[in-house]
Amino acid sequence: MSEEHSGPLPRTLGLFQSTVINMIDMVGIGPFVVLPLVIKIMGGPFFLYAWIAGAVLSMIDAMIWSELGAAYPEAGGSFNFLREAYGKERWGKLLSFLYVWQTMIQAPLVVASGSIGFAQYFSYLVPLDEVTRRIVSGTVVILITLLLYRKTDTIGKIGVLLWTGVIATMLWIIIGGISYGNFMSPIHHMNDGIVINNLFGVALGAASIKSIYSYLGYYNVCHLGSEIKNPSKTIPRSMFLSVIGIAILYLSMNVAVVSVIPWQEAANSEFIVSTFIEHLYGPFAANVATMMVLWVAFASLFAVMLGYSRVPYAAAKAGDFFKVFAKVHPTRHFPYIALLGLAITAFLFSMLFKLSEVITAILAMRIMIQFIGQAIGVILLRKRNGSNNLPYKMPLYPLPVILAIGMWLWIFYSTGQKFMLSGLTVIASGIIAFLFKAKTAKHFPFQ
Repeated sequence: MSEEHSGPLPRTLGLFQSTVINMIDMVGIGPFVVLPLVIKIMGGPFFLYAWIAGAVLSMIDAMIWSELGAAYPEAGGSFNFLREAYGKERWGKLLSFLYVWQTMIQAPLVVASGSIGFAQYFSYLVPLDEVTRRIVSGTVVILITLLLYRKTDTIGKIGVLLWTGVIATMLWIIIGGISYGNFMSPIHHMNDGIVINNLFGVALGAASIKSIYSYLGYYNVCHLGSEIKNPSKTIPRSMFLSVIGIAILYLSMNVAVVSVIPWQEAANSEFIVSTFIEHLYGPFAANVATMMVLWVAFASLFAVMLGYSRVPYAAAKAGDFFKVFAKVHPTRHFPYIALLGLAITAFLFSMLFKLSEVITAILAMRIMIQFIGQAIGVILLRKRNGSNNLPYKMPLYPLPVILAIGMWLWIFYSTGQKFMLSGLTVIASGIIAFLFKAKTAKHFPFQ
């Protein structure tokens, strides 16, 4: 394979573009779809605590990602972090393989969840049966792939354009709630009827699964590490700006919605944003709002596919995945084989699954290897290398690591036996595949 087809990716993304890509990845269709689900699970005005829990976990976990991303700014994110933490030739080889293995399953599911949610909201504008919904969902994946099939510097400009639609949509909802004149009421009454007991803990865990799904993506900049300018500063800053900005927008949007529509009614709304805008401004405005939600979902899928396409590329470039995925386009300089592989799988998933079947599975599949695995990896790296040369050091170490591990274990348990088993099954099948590959290649543990 010639060097021009597998060489390094150019560093063209600055702080603003990196933050933009993170934010549009985080928003997506998630908050508009899961907002009613969170209210229904919590069963009271205290549903806002689930969104606060998601923000807290994201901020704590972003400290871990920042320390790793600033120290190892290469394409692939967690793939590189796990290799460095656990050893490139031993356990790191296994864990990084397991991460890529699960990514090749869960990344297309993430894309599919966004495209399915897009089709669901699209049916507010044009009534669709089950078949046409799936056609719309698959078509969205194809369009995103065509947009991404270009140079990275152009992608940054497209990301900024899509981001404007994301911010405009969120601000319209928030300003609408403020103008209604009852904006602070949900906050004043958020503790009404609350009883802190085991039942509340179970409900909070189940609801937090949905809210955290909407926050996922704050680390997308780490997948693009080799394309980020001044990564030691840009990567941490972009993540913290993303989490803080999105947390403010999410909480404000939730407060705005239930300040207009009672939480009992909002819990049973399939198109909560459209219903909200229709209540304030009428049917025409509701149609416009729905189109803006579709813009947001489309923008998020753009960022998701951009980031995840770099994971198999990084693994292949390191020799730990099929070599064909390391190919870089000869003139446009992006990993086109990795992008096309992700797109094809996501297209198939979007045609086969329902949204309710993938949101919880996505989290259950990723927690043990990716989130908990690299949290422990930070401890291993600090013990081995010290912290003097780290570009970014998390404050109050090791408290953020301990909190992150505890919270992720709580979320994993909250997914339930069915989804915990599915996540562990993916890990087990990955170990089998790794051992088969290791036996063939005669590397760890078969040197």
